[in-house]
Amino acid sequence: MRRVKQHLAYGVVGLVFGGVLTRIGFADYDELHKMFIFADLRMLYTFAGSVALTMVVYFLLNRRIPPQHKIIQPGTIPGSMLFGFGWAITGACPSLVFVQLGMGALPAVLTGIGIFAGVWLY
Repeated sequence: MRRVKQHLAYGVVGLVFGGVLTRIGFADYDELHKMFIFADLRMLYTFAGSVALTMVVYFLLNRRIPPQHKIIQPGTIPGSMLFGFGWAITGACPSLVFVQLGMGALPAVLTGIGIFAGVWLY
């Protein structure tokens, strides 16, 4: 019973997250395109604000938890470049594919297939 409640909580958090992403325009290809060509900086500011907030949280957590020193794998740079290209072309990062599918955007199926293919290749 506890696991069912836990999964329901995950579902509620996912629905809220998807609603927020939709509301601020992260699920709209045209809005993302405007961000990438610097025509509308509203979404870029939202993204930068979330990164800044995450940095503060990590800073506060690292005071309690010592950081782990990891070696950067050779595929990290080309993989992150492909991720960025895919995001710019499709207008979706992995979480947005599910938001777009929920909105009925059928091209998101192809994006999802591309994501799963990339994970499989990794």
